[in-house]
Amino acid sequence: MSVTLLLSDLHLPIAPSPLRDAFAAFLQGPARTSDAVYILGDLFETWLGDDVGLVDYADEVAQLRAASDAGVALYFMHGNRDFLVGKRFAAATNMTLLNDPIELMLAGLPTLLSHGDLYCTADTAYLRWRRFAHHRGVQSVFLKLPEKLRRSIGGAARGRSEIGKYHKLAAIMDVTDDAIISTFKQTPIDRIIHGHTHRPAEHRMQVNDREVERIVLADWTPQRKEYLRCTETTIERVLI
Repeated sequence: MSVTLLLSDLHLPIAPSPLRDAFAAFLQGPARTSDAVYILGDLFETWLGDDVGLVDYADEVAQLRAASDAGVALYFMHGNRDFLVGKRFAAATNMTLLNDPIELMLAGLPTLLSHGDLYCTADTAYLRWRRFAHHRGVQSVFLKLPEKLRRSIGGAARGRSEIGKYHKLAAIMDVTDDAIISTFKQTPIDRIIHGHTHRPAEHRMQVNDREVERIVLADWTPQRKEYLRCTETTIERVLI
């Protein structure tokens, strides 16, 4: 029986944390019983470039590599916190970096995997920032800055992001129905799985006279840590 695990939005901090301990336990436990693990973004709270991140998260890099060496296929999709994860990280962990979105068969249905922020189309300010931050020229300039300056800029950006959340309606930061429906209409899929919104749930709707579903992955907190377990026929949420 083929087993695929999916998770996102762990937001592992640089400092020691129960979240980091739980991820280590996941890689040494449930991950080793699976064929593949897909991490759909925001594994790390911050990633300031591979040169810095490989040091900040040396334990996680080693643990991911050990899981890969044990025969688990590992896949990583960028989130809005760790979009600077690059080829050096991929080589060190033996993970495959994914485009956002991608399609694959899961539990018998054609499924689209995404971090999810692309579908938050009501949050126009965030989408403008996303286009700026993902520009290769901007990233190239940032990655050439001294580490200390990058840490300062990264910290300031996270602070502005948290403050901004308090001034936005919750609906603005969620995916929009229009974006989801449009995706289902344009792509021959029956299911979307994404993270980003920190609103784990299962949604069903009718699109073009067919029933489709959207599954939102859970974010990790000190109180709750969860992944999605998929076989050829089933999908279930599993608590750690």
